[in-house]
Amino acid sequence: MADPRFFTRAGPFRLGDLALIGRATLHADADPDRSFADVAPLDAAEADQISFLDNKKYVDVFSGSRAGACVVHPSLADRAPAGMALLLSDHPYRSYALIAQAFYPRPVSNPGVAPTATVAPTAKVDPTAQIGPGVVIGDRAEIGARCLIEPNAVIGDGVVIGDDTVIGANASLSHCILGKRIKIYPGVRIGQDGFGFAIDPAGHVKVPQLGRVIIHDDVEVGANTTIDRGAGPDTVIGRGCMIDNLVQIGHNVEIGQGSVIVAQAGVAGSSKLADFVVLAAQAGIAGHLKIGAGARIAAQSGVMRDVGPGEEVGGAPAMPIRQFWRMQARLSKLLNEQKGR
Repeated sequence: MADPRFFTRAGPFRLGDLALIGRATLHADADPDRSFADVAPLDAAEADQISFLDNKKYVDVFSGSRAGACVVHPSLADRAPAGMALLLSDHPYRSYALIAQAFYPRPVSNPGVAPTATVAPTAKVDPTAQIGPGVVIGDRAEIGARCLIEPNAVIGDGVVIGDDTVIGANASLSHCILGKRIKIYPGVRIGQDGFGFAIDPAGHVKVPQLGRVIIHDDVEVGANTTIDRGAGPDTVIGRGCMIDNLVQIGHNVEIGQGSVIVAQAGVAGSSKLADFVVLAAQAGIAGHLKIGAGARIAAQSGVMRDVGPGEEVGGAPAMPIRQFWRMQARLSKLLNEQKGR
């Protein structure tokens, strides 16, 4: 059970309702009227809690679980222990996520402006928004309905924030337009100058950064991530992107919808990532490259050339992933041969 000091639980829910919420199908033996009070991991769940199985490595844990119900792929239903009610789903983790959201919904905002917040007279703040202590909102900024601006965040002049968006504590936003239902985690920096200058032995000359950052609906930006504004063209983050902590996105970068960028990855200026690209942890993309739709970049890869749609690459410099693993196997074999001499 989640610690009630930090999380507020809804429910209980009927199993039939949870199946609808999770877009799952009840197994024939399951009682749709059975009540459930919470979600829990397989190894800790009790009879009034629901869990999930998404990874075959945990089938044995699933078979020994005391959970009253479990979301599971139909192919593994026969491994369930006696008495466990099953919610069958082709995508168990997604179904569980929807169910967990029902038990732990986003807290309802408490509309109003904290006494210690500073809001410019020309700013527009929807009356349903919550503005926390120490927040600064600049001239002509616009804050949409039901937004939550957490303590000490700074919203710069002219920034637009769409409905149902959360801006984390100590984040700073400038030169940007945000869509709806966006989650910005604490410490994020959006819209600061891009890293643009003309190299000169007499002293580098800064190039004015005259673009914006455009973030479309349903995006998450993890803690302490930085997204530079464009130098002329905008930096654009597509709908539904998930960006982890400590990511750097350079000026003029365009990221297509549904892309996933994992911790400490970096994208240099003017590179373009198409839809549903995945950058694993600490991957680096050089500037002015094109990464095709559905491409997958392995952890710690250094990408120095364009990557085609659906291509999987790894290594530094990055190469097709099978070639990378063959090379690693060959190197390992050579080392073992040398040891045997």
